[in-house]
Amino acid sequence: MGEGDAPRPRQPVRAASARARPHRARSPAHLRLGRGLMAIEGPLRELGIHDVFQLLDLSRKTGVLRVTSELRHNAGTVSFEGGTIIFAEIRSNPHPLGALLLRTGKITDADLERGRDMQQRQGDKRRLGEILVSLGAITPRELERQVRFQIEEVVFEMMSWREGYFSFTEGPLSDVPTDAMVRIPTEALLMEGARRIDEWSRIEGRIPHLGVVPALAPPQQGDAGDLDLLPPEWEMLAAIDGQRDVRAIAAALGRSDFEVAKTLFGLESAGVIVLADPGTTKRERTTLAADLAELVARAEDALARRDLEEARGVAEQAAGVHPHDPDVHLLLGRIALAAGRGSDAVEELRRALRLDPLGVAAYRLLGYALVATGRFAEALDQWDQWERLAPRSETELARLDEVRRARAAAQTLAGAGTHG
Repeated sequence: MGEGDAPRPRQPVRAASARARPHRARSPAHLRLGRGLMAIEGPLRELGIHDVFQLLDLSRKTGVLRVTSELRHNAGTVSFEGGTIIFAEIRSNPHPLGALLLRTGKITDADLERGRDMQQRQGDKRRLGEILVSLGAITPRELERQVRFQIEEVVFEMMSWREGYFSFTEGPLSDVPTDAMVRIPTEALLMEGARRIDEWSRIEGRIPHLGVVPALAPPQQGDAGDLDLLPPEWEMLAAIDGQRDVRAIAAALGRSDFEVAKTLFGLESAGVIVLADPGTTKRERTTLAADLAELVARAEDALARRDLEEARGVAEQAAGVHPHDPDVHLLLGRIALAAGRGSDAVEELRRALRLDPLGVAAYRLLGYALVATGRFAEALDQWDQWERLAPRSETELARLDEVRRARAAAQTLAGAGTHG
């Protein structure tokens, strides 16, 4: 059916507290949380982190999500209450609360020292933010704003993880500071995460990674007049010394990596600064685009020859050049589908659709990938969307009969699963 082979048996994402069941093709029920208290867990290659957050949001669950990444030597936890995110922390913690408040001028060194002294020497069990509020160093509103920023940055960092392991344990929350609690709709963070992906697709041509070092542009002959910049841009200029990279500037200013990269992108576009990549030889953006086109062509050729290992390797190289290009993830999804790796195909095709929600072919292929993983009802939803968009593409419209045959088969299988 389509471009994928029959799915091979594999270990599904599982409910950790559920009783063992006879193995069968995975259905959407295997990914749902039950009514009782239970835990779900699995590798992110089986269920992408974006889908994990969406699942917990839609099922309105209360509990703690833990995600670990051996590749990054990192781990994070997110607390949910009724599907809403109320707290998050990460092992690497790029923006500690005390340092954030100090860098942004919200507290003094003396305030921070006193708060830490109460924690470490006097045995105060409260979190630092709560102590600073009780001392009158900051207002509850400012604490809430900073905690919200921390939570958002943790979640956005975790949303970039494509490998690792997640586990969610449902139950009452016991280790969340009530005085510092905020409530952030999960859907809002998912939408902001998607927006950032779109922004990065524009930015990455000039700032491909956070190790890029900005420097002030040399004055041009004949230049005159004052710079018309916003306060955050002046603040950024003051932090640029030709040595610190994007990540270091973000840490110094207490701002997110994304916000700093976006501002630097604007300053570079205006000719105010120049950007240098110390790890690679500088290449023109047209060369990068040519490299991408060549890699995609090689991967397409290997796929046509059914050399799936070569196709996958070359396509992953292309993803390294342009990780936010929807066509690259569409290609990776096609390769995974042809190799019978249904779950990998689902992840890549969903990523392609997050980058380009009007990618017609991705909806069609995602339907096949979902069928390959036994998720027939979800496949039907994707094909519904495909039929609405297919008239935009003559190539896709020519596949109408093929998709309708596949749809009829999936409806039969979905009905059998319901009554079986």
